[in-house]
Amino acid sequence: MTDALKGILPVAPTPFHDDGAVDEAGMCRVLDCMIDQSVDAICILANYSEQFVLSDAERDRLTRVSLEYVAGRVPVIVTVSHFSTQLVIDRARAAQDMGAAMLMMMPPYHGVGLVPSEAGIFEQFAAVSDAISIPIMVQDAPLSGVSLPVPLLVRMAKEIANVSYFKMETPFAADKLAALIEAGGTDIIGPFDGEEAVTLLADLDAGCTGTMTSALQPELIKPIVTEYLAGNIDAALNHWRDCLPLINHENRQCGLRAAKVVMKEGGVIGSDHVRHPLKPMSARTRTRLLQLAKERDVIALRWGK
Repeated sequence: MTDALKGILPVAPTPFHDDGAVDEAGMCRVLDCMIDQSVDAICILANYSEQFVLSDAERDRLTRVSLEYVAGRVPVIVTVSHFSTQLVIDRARAAQDMGAAMLMMMPPYHGVGLVPSEAGIFEQFAAVSDAISIPIMVQDAPLSGVSLPVPLLVRMAKEIANVSYFKMETPFAADKLAALIEAGGTDIIGPFDGEEAVTLLADLDAGCTGTMTSALQPELIKPIVTEYLAGNIDAALNHWRDCLPLINHENRQCGLRAAKVVMKEGGVIGSDHVRHPLKPMSARTRTRLLQLAKERDVIALRWGK
């Protein structure tokens, strides 16, 4: 990957059978569906991939299956987050060796009582960068409970060779993105937003160049980014208005289950199972999700039919 990555880089859900076993064939169908959604890249093993309920062996297998199956059709970003620096290094090397185009990392965390110092966070990212040669995306998300102030992020971008992409999901993400871009200058190669694109328009106003959503409706969210970056702000706003009800329902009511429910309904995968302690979506929330998805004619809802 030589050009800076921008556009829409959605997270692939990890499909399971009804008994909870990983569905490898379903994973391949998910990847094909996402490529047909005209995504610019695919992220695997992220939080919306239920990475926190996967064993190490399952992670390794899903990484290999996904990278071999995509086979360079689009760049694949592999999430390698872990509290242990050595485990992150091991995951990063393995992902690069298998063909990952980029890595994504959250800062190390293990609950509010076990958060490393800024020095420890910087050192973990630096150690991973020293071990690989592909870009690293820093995921700044409330889930970790770790504060990543702009001066720390700028220092990472300027002093750590492969840290150049940033996914901002914190409250008031637009202000933080704008401050990061202003202070980091050309060292900030890929400022991205997340959270299902619920703050995308504000984040584009702040200077972001792409978004990492779920796999629910990337083909409909992508024009918001492409039109905005082309200077067609009114067109971007119109696309935003059209997408927002489904974006909001996913973000506030459904979470990571949304893409799975829609993909099952559309024949992409055979089950929308989520591993315990996660629970299935309520019938009420599911009904509204499918109604909104049908109104938008999302690809995932009809891909396998």
